[in-house]
Amino acid sequence: MGLFGKKKEDKKAQSKAEQSAEKQAAETLSQEKQEQTEQKERQETKVYIQGAGGTIVTKSILNGTSKLKWLFRQDSGHGNGWVAFGDRDSQEYVNDAQNMEIVDFNTLANIEPTVVNVFYMPMGSDLEFRCDKTGKYFVDTRTGKEIREPVKHPAQIAFEKNLKFLNQENYPAEFFEMLFTESPKIRVVRAGEADFPTGEVVLADPLAYLGSQYETVLDKRIPAGSYPVELSVCLSRIAGLRFAAARLSVSDNQVARYEIAMPKGKKREELGMPGTFTFFGVDTGLACFADGKVSGESRQFFEKWEKENPGKNKYTDYFAALFQESLEAAPQFQNSGTSFLEWKLPGSGLRTVLFSSGMGDGIFSGYWGLDAEGKAACLVVIFMNPEYF
Repeated sequence: MGLFGKKKEDKKAQSKAEQSAEKQAAETLSQEKQEQTEQKERQETKVYIQGAGGTIVTKSILNGTSKLKWLFRQDSGHGNGWVAFGDRDSQEYVNDAQNMEIVDFNTLANIEPTVVNVFYMPMGSDLEFRCDKTGKYFVDTRTGKEIREPVKHPAQIAFEKNLKFLNQENYPAEFFEMLFTESPKIRVVRAGEADFPTGEVVLADPLAYLGSQYETVLDKRIPAGSYPVELSVCLSRIAGLRFAAARLSVSDNQVARYEIAMPKGKKREELGMPGTFTFFGVDTGLACFADGKVSGESRQFFEKWEKENPGKNKYTDYFAALFQESLEAAPQFQNSGTSFLEWKLPGSGLRTVLFSSGMGDGIFSGYWGLDAEGKAACLVVIFMNPEYF
């Protein structure tokens, strides 16, 4: 083979190598572009509601050949129950399961964000989507009512009603009895015993205010002794396991009436007067019944603990492990984190019972259950009305 032929072969081999390299580079570039596109799409997909669940949507809405027209919610056992049909979907089209797809509710919300307004509507909702010069909104096909504002979560509605319900001067005796009568929604749990060596009763948030000027010391005292603490456990469909109330049982005497617990130095005649407050504050989601001596020892203990553990947190670095032990010992009616704990003060061994306060932080009042002679038979703190939840 001549020199010319050899050079021609080398050039041909080089050309093939270059073509292969170019092809590989093109494939890599194409893959990178695809990944960038997918990443961009993921970044552009807005999450309106965390954990919204699966929604059945017609493929015509997903591919853009029709626009959202009908939205209804059915208790079918699939996802969140919402089903969306397009304005061009025929009955024949939706009857074919191949034309339906289960997607995250946020996928539908990215196509039509107005659906977020109605996400919390109940099962059985049947809605028509409209878009006109007045804006985008839904119409309830059963009532004809226009829905233009976000519908609140059922738990939020219940929470707002509950806030108005709390801290009244009094409630019917039947309400107190209902709180501590077992039913499909209510369970009664004994959380432990609290010691009252002096008989002075304190209501407080044990992490934030026990032993401080912000605790509430009650005017009425009880006989020195140790008393059981019971919790009214509300098994709520919309809020989960919550404590509706806590009761300190002072005697076995039958309660003849209930009255609001007044703070030390105040009488019932002063209700409503400036400077008379019948509630105590909760800022860590926990409350407790405690004796005045227990309160003082608790303050002293944590003053020392905080000096020995600078920068550490009372709950995270001290109470969390104790609550976990309580959970493991009696898991049936507790949530992870904080539910209830019989706490023995290091040193004296005096006990108080800590328990979560219904829906969380707030202000709450105590109510004395008095026997026929007017003596304290129990003390109840109300956190929530189970009927709302």
